[in-house]
Amino acid sequence: MDINDLRGLSTVFAMIAFLGVCFWAYSGRNKQQFNEAASLPFADDAAHINTRDASNTKERGVANNEHADKDKGAI
Repeated sequence: MDINDLRGLSTVFAMIAFLGVCFWAYSGRNKQQFNEAASLPFADDAAHINTRDASNTKERGVANNEHADKDKGAI
């Protein structure tokens, strides 16, 4: 066994690992978990905007609709 055999085996192992990851990523079993993970950044942003608007209203004693409209449109 020389270095070229080792290189060939490592290439085959890497190809099998790649195909395994692709199969795992596109399997239907994991779709719900991936959809939940994909929506996490948006859930945190909406909670942050609502919290900040509530604190601004408490500090000023009035609702600032103009400021809230700007934040809702920002991505």
